[in-house]
Amino acid sequence: MTKKRASNEARSPDGSMCECNPCSAYNVEAILNIDERGQMVLPKEVREKAGIKTGTKLALISWEKEGSICCLALIKAEDLSGMVKEVLEPLIHKGD
Repeated sequence: MTKKRASNEARSPDGSMCECNPCSAYNVEAILNIDERGQMVLPKEVREKAGIKTGTKLALISWEKEGSICCLALIKAEDLSGMVKEVLEPLIHKGD
């Protein structure tokens, strides 16, 4: 069976189609420290691997549990519009 590609799929830094989804494997890439100004640094290796350069805009996505934010994710803003429905909708409807 051939997997049908949606026109709104995101692309990886190398230009290939991004296959990530809420059920895919994940990696802990780094542990970040927040400084007194609320800033953090993404390690160079992570930025290079993700294709994040100066001026790249990232969307901060949060998930709430019992009124508090429990999880945060960063998604390139340019990829967000195409990923919202495919990535976030299953998480929203998971408990239905």
